[in-house]
Amino acid sequence: MARGQTLYMEEKTFQRIKELTELQGTSGHEQAIRAYMRKEMTPLVDEVAQDGLGGIFGIRHHEKEDAPKIMVAAHMDEVGFIVTQITDRGLFKVNPLGGWNPYVVSAQRFTLKTNKGDYPCISSSVPPHLLRGKSAQSGLEVKDVLFDAGFESREEAESFGVRPGDTIVPKVETVKTANEKNIISKSWDNRYGCTVVLEALEALKEEKLGHTLIAGANVQEEVGLRGARPAVTKFKPDLFFAVDCSAADDTITKNGTFGHLGEGTLFRFYDPGMIMLPKMKEYLLDTAETNHIPYQYFASTGGTDAGAAHLSNEGIPSAVIGVCGRYIHTHQTLFSIADFEAAKEMVIQVLRGLDKSTVETIVHGA
Repeated sequence: MARGQTLYMEEKTFQRIKELTELQGTSGHEQAIRAYMRKEMTPLVDEVAQDGLGGIFGIRHHEKEDAPKIMVAAHMDEVGFIVTQITDRGLFKVNPLGGWNPYVVSAQRFTLKTNKGDYPCISSSVPPHLLRGKSAQSGLEVKDVLFDAGFESREEAESFGVRPGDTIVPKVETVKTANEKNIISKSWDNRYGCTVVLEALEALKEEKLGHTLIAGANVQEEVGLRGARPAVTKFKPDLFFAVDCSAADDTITKNGTFGHLGEGTLFRFYDPGMIMLPKMKEYLLDTAETNHIPYQYFASTGGTDAGAAHLSNEGIPSAVIGVCGRYIHTHQTLFSIADFEAAKEMVIQVLRGLDKSTVETIVHGA
């Protein structure tokens, strides 16, 4: 697969992406995604296991007890909101779950998820007619944006089961762009990783691997990388690979920026929470170049579950196999099909190449 090549995605994979990205589940409320992952992973692995916070992983056991353990982890949660108060007028005050730019929150469609059911909901905005002569939304914060499901009072909202602690999640349809090179969806951060985990398990189903594989998805990544710690404590991997989406910065220029659509999987060598170890870096670069997988160097200002995992237990060598997307942490992300395919191939080839000797080199050659 050459860099810049036009790539048309198999319909089965697009439908999987569509299903996963249209599912709704923000941090701590990942039930729908977890159920989907369990159903899809079960025929591809020896067993499915869950940690105490709800992270779910399919395990393929190696015949030898001393075989290394490799963990590949997406995260299931998407950015959203949690209801903190119901006003007298029946609207909702919220706190963000994950990072939101407050200027993209207003006037959007959402789903309000309650114990009694899911309801359509929109975020409020002030019409320009009422802003004349005023400092329009100066210093706006997410907590200033009210959410409106059409209830006339607090009592009516409560009669429909609405309570503080309920969640609000974007409502978006996933579509291809006209040239069929890109996809537009919500929650590519990080249903990308969920999709890659399933596609890799399918691709490797009939192959013998040199390790025990633990592949699945964590919870609550968007609120402080919370799910990775209990997962690695439970499964005790020797190496950890996060599969996650990062912000593209290529709409104005590619000069001096990181994250360019269509240029391959991200080789994330640095972020504020993790510096890739030399032997891990060497292994990943060799894998990409040997298998002619397009990749691009990426230094990030944000973190991933790899940052939490590598400080857990006694220290776990970790890395990220990622893609970039434009406008992440909003209703609409645009991402490249070719980048997705490059990242998927990278995950598959990384797992094919890991055996006891290679893992020991990475761990002890740090």
